[in-house]
Amino acid sequence: MTRRDLAVIVVAAGRGERLKASAPKAFVEINGRTILEHSLSPLSALAELSQVVIAAPSSHLAEATEIANAVLNTDATLDVVVGGDTRQQSIANALAVVADGVEIVLVHDAARAFASTALFERVAEAVRSTNSSVIPALEIADTIKRVSGKDVLETVDRSSLRSAQTPQGFVAADLKRAYANASDDFTDDAALMQSQGKKVAFVAGEAEAAKITTPEDLVGVLSRLNAAGRTGIGVDVHRFSADATKKLFLGTIEWPGVPGLEGHSDGDAVSHAVVDALLSAAGLGDIGSNFGVDRPEFAGANGSVFLTETVRMVRAAGFEIVNASVQIIGNRPKVSTKRTEAEAALTKIIGAPVTLGATTTDGLGFLGNDEGVAAVASVLIIKPEDRLAS
Repeated sequence: MTRRDLAVIVVAAGRGERLKASAPKAFVEINGRTILEHSLSPLSALAELSQVVIAAPSSHLAEATEIANAVLNTDATLDVVVGGDTRQQSIANALAVVADGVEIVLVHDAARAFASTALFERVAEAVRSTNSSVIPALEIADTIKRVSGKDVLETVDRSSLRSAQTPQGFVAADLKRAYANASDDFTDDAALMQSQGKKVAFVAGEAEAAKITTPEDLVGVLSRLNAAGRTGIGVDVHRFSADATKKLFLGTIEWPGVPGLEGHSDGDAVSHAVVDALLSAAGLGDIGSNFGVDRPEFAGANGSVFLTETVRMVRAAGFEIVNASVQIIGNRPKVSTKRTEAEAALTKIIGAPVTLGATTTDGLGFLGNDEGVAAVASVLIIKPEDRLAS
């Protein structure tokens, strides 16, 4: 029978000032999901997991709880506590609610949002086998210099140096005792343990567990995430309706003063093009095979109906949506009048940024003759396991 004696503390109380974000760092979004969501995702696969404790800003306790309940697919106990002014104070608050039956505690910075389940398991197993404190660490590739002011004093031998990461693992009783006796503030828990004479070992870390601190870090994470992305293209065309009472819908919103478009549903060429692009990227067919004209329940349906179900299908297939871009082709409507509203509506539905542009055919063809509207959409999606394997 699997032992259920592991607690994971996730420190998510940082203000993120160096990230220059409008929200606390753990609540900044990457590819449509908060950093906290990403950091919690690997925990559900930990067989020994008994408890998860999140230290969050007082202003975001409810949001942290909601995120954790949505992400964690486990029957482990969840506790969300108020973080302190320092990392060490946040962990002290979290330790205070760790259950008595917990034997091993892993402390993880939410800012290391893409640490894998395997890394958590590797640290926990090392704590079990050594009965001591364990951290993940990476070899240092760069040449290291010791400096003073603007002067380089010497080159440091990097063979004995490592870059520390999280999750850091501890025997629960030892960590609680160390915090009870702490007389100074330390940058990580390994340093606190060593200040009290405790041995700390290390296991191999991983590049994916890099810490997100600055905007440049965020750019680097996005580059790695999206390197394993899949793209899709969708095209949809509808002619203007002869029915003067039919309203025009593009991007799920109404565009007054322009005739509506013919179609089995509402003729929303923009939404339909995005649907086709998403389905294509995920290998899930196309709009016709999933929402065909033979299905009466979709007669007259707004584009949001198709988009919402498509997003559900794409996510159920294990993908995350990174972004979408749509180009409207035609003489009407004038896109600049409703661009911001349409982008906001589409972004909210698919959970990722959507941009909307427009062009004409310079008078050529049926679009140039003002007979209808076409839309071309491109999307980027990723599959987390593809990213982790890359």
